[in-house]
Amino acid sequence: MSERSNQLVAAARGLAQACDALAFAAPVSHVYNPLAYAFDAHRAYLERYGATKKRVVFLGMNPGPFGMVQTGVPFGEIAAVRDWMGIAQGVVKPAQENPKRPIEGFACKRSEVSGRRLWGLFAQRFGTADKFFAEHFVANYCPLAFFDGGRNVTPDKLPATEQAPLLAACDAHLRKLVAAQEPEWLIGVGAWAEQRGRATLAGLDIRFGRVLHPSPASPAANRGWAEAATKQLIEQGVWTA
Repeated sequence: MSERSNQLVAAARGLAQACDALAFAAPVSHVYNPLAYAFDAHRAYLERYGATKKRVVFLGMNPGPFGMVQTGVPFGEIAAVRDWMGIAQGVVKPAQENPKRPIEGFACKRSEVSGRRLWGLFAQRFGTADKFFAEHFVANYCPLAFFDGGRNVTPDKLPATEQAPLLAACDAHLRKLVAAQEPEWLIGVGAWAEQRGRATLAGLDIRFGRVLHPSPASPAANRGWAEAATKQLIEQGVWTA
């Protein structure tokens, strides 16, 4: 492992432990921490693709139920992680499983639309994972997934008293990730991730940008997310035409 990936693995372990110490009340019924039960897969991602200095880091909000929740990789749509990145190991069931959102790992048959769109664009533009990750990386700001029964609860909807210690842990981890990878750009995937990045990294020599979130809940994303995101990245000067 490189020193950079060693730093990322240590930072991820620390974030997992910090998040495991937090408590969340109703209406949250279940909390998944894929940095714990899917850590082997996440570590493989960090070691294989996080080992070098990056020019661009894309920052998502938190894991999706059929993406990182299943694979341990941000926006971790099964086919993208298994077939494009070559990662397909190390996911076990958490101690408290949500019966409405079971952990099936790489046997999960559901597709994470956001991840399919995100990694699909990168595969289309760069071809191989190695070419994409030569200058780019993808991370999530918050590693936890929250559920109210079968309903996904995003971290921005948590009460302020629960958000505060969570954001503190996530801020500390993001600073460590950026210190290890020294990116020129931090690109928020959606507005909330960009806001957290700007707040956390204020004062550092880093440029900020944003792309439209690829969620199917976004009408704009459903009208051609790859084209819209590419246009945004070119207009911001992150990519060239």
